[in-house]
Amino acid sequence: MCDTIAKKIVEWLQATLNETTAKGYVLGMSGGLDSTVCAALIKKATENCLGLILPIETDVREIDDASEVTAVLNVKSQYIDLTSVYTSLIKFLPNSNRIALGNIKARLRMVVLYYYANLNNYLVCGTGNKTEISLGYFTKFGDGACDVLPLGDLYKFEVRALATSLGIPEKIIKKVPSAGLWQGQTDEGEIGFSYEEIDKTIQAIQKGEARGEIGEKLHEMIKKSEHKRKLPKICYLK
Repeated sequence: MCDTIAKKIVEWLQATLNETTAKGYVLGMSGGLDSTVCAALIKKATENCLGLILPIETDVREIDDASEVTAVLNVKSQYIDLTSVYTSLIKFLPNSNRIALGNIKARLRMVVLYYYANLNNYLVCGTGNKTEISLGYFTKFGDGACDVLPLGDLYKFEVRALATSLGIPEKIIKKVPSAGLWQGQTDEGEIGFSYEEIDKTIQAIQKGEARGEIGEKLHEMIKKSEHKRKLPKICYLK
């Protein structure tokens, strides 16, 4: 089953390049599961794959994982530390909370990704999966800004299964998911439930069968984040 899914995604990535006349793909490499799987699939579709490692106050272990993954996958990579850019920018901004500051990090990274996309006539590959997209668990115009989402129809548990079939290193598959927006941040810790619980509940919500605290919380997250999954609203005058 995973082999079939991988084949479909690879063919879709190839078809997208043909349709758009783009030459390849650029993506951010965090050392996490989703970006690693995306890079592995892109490499099967084209040799023109650029992985950018863009730390901003990032734990050195995450940077090491990202570097190791690009080497294992033989992905051309570039390392650009954006910490000084980030710290210079926030000096001019009023005090805020860590979510707002974390969103700035995600948007700075996307600025650089699109710069390299323009430079090389590449498309920006987003690394979001169906679980994150459903909950709106991404930064609008940050990691949510991209040209393609190869994992967008796969839940987190399906991405893990796909990673195994692609031969992704076990330590990446078992790694605790984190958006890396602040020190010690984890996806499951922020949402309040494990991905296993989240995936099962989202599927139950779609069937109208979700119950209990987790069902209520995730349903509310889906509802509140609807604007993230749509184009900006236009005030039509005619």
